[in-house]
Amino acid sequence: MSEITEREKMLRGELFRAFTPDLVAARARCKYACNRFNNTDEVTRRGLIKLWRDIIDDKTPLPEPLADPAADEELFKNDPWVEAPIKVDYGFNVRLGEGVFVNFNCVFIDSCPITVGARTMFGPNVNLFAGNHPLDPALRNGTEGPESGKPITIGEDCWIGGNVIVLPGVTIGKGSTVGAGSVVTKDVPASHVVAGNPARIIRQLETTLAE
Repeated sequence: MSEITEREKMLRGELFRAFTPDLVAARARCKYACNRFNNTDEVTRRGLIKLWRDIIDDKTPLPEPLADPAADEELFKNDPWVEAPIKVDYGFNVRLGEGVFVNFNCVFIDSCPITVGARTMFGPNVNLFAGNHPLDPALRNGTEGPESGKPITIGEDCWIGGNVIVLPGVTIGKGSTVGAGSVVTKDVPASHVVAGNPARIIRQLETTLAE
């Protein structure tokens, strides 16, 4: 049986070493893709979707272009809308649902999967940290030591306010709102408002949204 790679350990949420050639190259690929996305001038919606898919390493072919620009843009009406600049660590662990909006200056540390449900909206400067480091400094050991991570899952129809930080392993339930500047350290039930550092439940929402 072949030895488990550091990438495989990372995807399992186990301790792994990030400064191996494979993972250094993976981060570099994503960094350059982010640079292209962030530094592009005027570009069509098709062009933006292509640049975003390069970041998340999504090789799904784009639909054939249409002659009418408005009709061509309509082809991508359900794709996420991501504002530059954005910072992403690996990219291939980020999945955004239909109609998601991500405002500028957001950060995705996607050592483990980061999944965002349809129609969820982010304010500016939202930070999603699915990566983690050991607390013991002897084990942590700078770039020579291991790190780990836990998935972040944000449900459909959420609103994540500006300057929010979401920590590893957190699930935010469908339809919930996170107040600006909050640090989310534990799961948020569906259809609730949370705020603060650490984020605490403020109230339950009354909504016609189906559970």
